[in-house]
Amino acid sequence: MVYYHSRYNKSQRRKKSRLSRFVYILLLVGLLAALAAAYYLYNVIFKPNTWAGGEQSTFIYIPTASTFNDLETILYGNGIVVNRKSFDWLARRKNLPKNIKPGKYQIQAGMSNNELINLLRSGQQTPINLIINSIRTKEDFARKISKQIEPDSLELITLLNDTLFLSTREVSPESALTLVIPNTYEVYWDITATELFDRMYTEYKKFWTPDRLAKAAELNMTPEEVYILASIVEKETNKNDEKAAIAGVYINRLKYNWRLQADPTVVFAWGDFSIRRVLNVHKQIDSPYNTYIYYGLPPGPIYVPSIASIDAVLNAEDHSFMFFCAKDDFSGYHVFSSTSAGHIINANKYRRALDQRNIRN
Repeated sequence: MVYYHSRYNKSQRRKKSRLSRFVYILLLVGLLAALAAAYYLYNVIFKPNTWAGGEQSTFIYIPTASTFNDLETILYGNGIVVNRKSFDWLARRKNLPKNIKPGKYQIQAGMSNNELINLLRSGQQTPINLIINSIRTKEDFARKISKQIEPDSLELITLLNDTLFLSTREVSPESALTLVIPNTYEVYWDITATELFDRMYTEYKKFWTPDRLAKAAELNMTPEEVYILASIVEKETNKNDEKAAIAGVYINRLKYNWRLQADPTVVFAWGDFSIRRVLNVHKQIDSPYNTYIYYGLPPGPIYVPSIASIDAVLNAEDHSFMFFCAKDDFSGYHVFSSTSAGHIINANKYRRALDQRNIRN
């Protein structure tokens, strides 16, 4: 009987030992599986998973109304996401598909999925420096600006020709560009066309300080008229130190009810900006911008003038000159005269210089 008990106890102990080993192995396997899952999940969330083409960072542009599929096409098409499956898995669990925000985003090389997803969900886009300069026409404005922001040129030109919209900004389609003060502005890439013009109007109001408004009033001119005259001065010379003198000539002509007879307005009327020499045939074009035919200022600016040109008009020199002509040394400067006889002498010198250089048109 004792022998039987002994055998039974040994059998029980063996069974318990095998069970313990099984449980131990099961727990070990479970622990290893959990560690593997944790390691995998850690990599999915925190492992670097972006590439910037060998640079430290790159930019992506997410258009308005983009879907998650659109976003993935942008990211994958530019090779930014290295492991696409892990990005897609985490993005869906962090609800990125329902939180797509348009804009320009700077993607750092080596960002984790978590960092990338948080950036895109936050809408913390990188602003752009919107450069506004060297613009002749509304079409020119729309074309150049649309290359820097999301709205296309059609959206911009439509508003520039919208009488009702522009009337709330105190301008007309002809004078719409007088709202544009050339400068570099920090804006977001996905700014709407309406928001852009609201910003331009705000900057316009800031620019026209009480001091500038008072100077315009002294000239008996509105800010719009100052701007239009400044656009002519801008195309007459690139020498800031003589702009006030040229502005003084045109103000004298307006004061005495002379035609402005400004060559740049004729070039604008023709729309041929390759014209280097304005001839009598050019001066015959019937256009409100032809100041050889029509009195006063043209209906709108012929160029977006620099701030230097606007201020040159506001601080125009008070002199008796009624004429000016480019110097025959082609220095870019001009000679001034008070009489027609003096101007004819200067003009003939310049014409001879043009002929010598074979500049015929």
